Amino acid sequence: MAVWFITGAGRGLGAAIVRQALARGDQVVAASRRPEAAQDQPKHADLLPVRLDVTSESDAVTGVRAAVERFGRIDFLVNNAGRSLLGAVEEATASDVQEVFATNLFGVLAVTRAVLPVMRHQGSGTVVNIGSMGGFAQSPGWGVYGATKFALEGISEALAAEVKPLGIRVTIVEPGSFRTDFLDSTSLQSASTSIEDYAATIDPIRAASRSRSGSQANDPDLGALALISAVTAETPPFRLPLGRDAVSTIEHKIESVRSELTEWRSISESTEA
Repeated sequence: MAVWFITGAGRGLGAAIVRQALARGDQVVAASRRPEAAQDQPKHADLLPVRLDVTSESDAVTGVRAAVERFGRIDFLVNNAGRSLLGAVEEATASDVQEVFATNLFGVLAVTRAVLPVMRHQGSGTVVNIGSMGGFAQSPGWGVYGATKFALEGISEALAAEVKPLGIRVTIVEPGSFRTDFLDSTSLQSASTSIEDYAATIDPIRAASRSRSGSQANDPDLGALALISAVTAETPPFRLPLGRDAVSTIEHKIESVRSELTEWRSISESTEA
């Protein structure tokens, strides 16, 4: 029986991971800014809802302490809590940027710092960072949001190498578009300013995002099952794309980078004296 600590557990992919982990007989700490959201989950003796705003270091420490007091250990940390930001890079104010980084990057770091001492003491554990296909390849309108996920990829690469000798693993998950509330009006954040020069580029992205809400190709419960299957494997992947759209996006980016690297190799390698 494994113990899962899942942030952003009140809805979307986080809630699906909670459901699937409980269904396989594991114990789950469902961390959310609104722990009452766990009431939407079936009543379960192995479910511990905790209040956790990931931007609060003290919330992270308190939540981890409650998890260890209840279950004795933490085997899987799933850093799932996040927020969106849609708009051209220039349209995002300093406050917009700070807020999305505070949750998507600094919040992940706060919770991870709180959990790693537990895993180091155990000599085992897995950190699962929920990134995005947008953390591997970006498109107009999602640059600042994507920057948080690109940063998460980089930190995860370094972290994986640092904790491997301690018996701890790291997997970064790169979901495609899932049928969650990510794109609906209660969740999708827009940049605070609007610049007319970007209307032709960004307005179609905004309209498409609204129209796709609730009709995305990927199912959260199937995504949760795939994630759990991968991270509980004997040799889990470091990167796990979820969804055909994520796989396609990543393949296209790899091919593009390889092609450009080949085209410009002679210039790139011309710097040695």
